[in-house]
Amino acid sequence: MSLINGVFNLLFLVLAAVIFGMSVYALVHALRVPANAFLAAGKLQKPLWLLILVLATLFSAANAYEYLITFLFLGSSQFMGIGLGIFSILAVIAAAVYIVDVKPAVKGMGRGGNNGPYGPW
Repeated sequence: MSLINGVFNLLFLVLAAVIFGMSVYALVHALRVPANAFLAAGKLQKPLWLLILVLATLFSAANAYEYLITFLFLGSSQFMGIGLGIFSILAVIAAAVYIVDVKPAVKGMGRGGNNGPYGPW
């Protein structure tokens, strides 16, 4: 039974780390995109997206840290429980919406320069 508990505990630890990684990736991308690209694409303004993604990153970091500490102390002795609260679910939704919807819409906008379809000219 302890092997099964260990596998599930490790699975939830990896899942929490993946959610944290998604949130960080979306936040870093949003920081690098110019503010006018969000407006040109018809999406929410950049400060609002930054607020949403910072909160998502904080909540997912707290959840990943909680799973890491619990995994280090419990290991496979007992099942940690699912523990992915509503805030972690909201964090993965926010990061996924940004990555799937907003990122492709703002891609390449606001860079300026003499870029043609095949690169600079």
